[in-house]
Amino acid sequence: MEQFRESIKIMDGSILLPYYREGVVEAGCDEAGRGCLAGPVVAAAVILPPGFENELLDDSKKLTRRERLALRPVIEKEAVAWAIGIATNGEIDKINILNASFLAMNRAVNNLAVTPDHLLIDGNRFRPLTNIPFTCMVKGDGRFLSIAAASVLAKTYRDEFMERVHCEFPLYGWNKNKGYPTKMHREAISRIGISKYHRLSFRLLDEQLRLQF
Repeated sequence: MEQFRESIKIMDGSILLPYYREGVVEAGCDEAGRGCLAGPVVAAAVILPPGFENELLDDSKKLTRRERLALRPVIEKEAVAWAIGIATNGEIDKINILNASFLAMNRAVNNLAVTPDHLLIDGNRFRPLTNIPFTCMVKGDGRFLSIAAASVLAKTYRDEFMERVHCEFPLYGWNKNKGYPTKMHREAISRIGISKYHRLSFRLLDEQLRLQF
């Protein structure tokens, strides 16, 4: 065990641990897009093989876009199993962003080709829809390799979605802001109204605008 722990990655003074519970099939889970004004919340679940190492892997927020895109095929190829789960902006409006985040993570877990024995959840709360034991980890994407891998997949798949729908509504600048509340994004909402991808339950402007489609 000590020999295995010596092989864990060290980056920027932080240590990414290979597991929380030794000797079980453990899936790391994370989501992306909770703070956006538009688009879905996207989650990923990743089961890494024992002894997995990658010097670049870290919390996706600490990585550049190029680094995340370089890591994604590595994670997808080397993971024992990985999966994506999505909760749409309509679902976010119906059940709120916290519950939608839980829903997306549960969908990612259910989509795994291998059923894990334990889940590592990024954050301090989770509402499971399975009987799989879980542990919540605050800032887990900077503590555990499997959660960091999930954060990379969730972020890259969500960014990819927003880049696709940008082609439908280019004036919001989603190819750059990915739906987050930038000045340009809010100004576009004020100028042209709200698209079918916007979250109406969020405070988009001082007064909610509506655009019929």
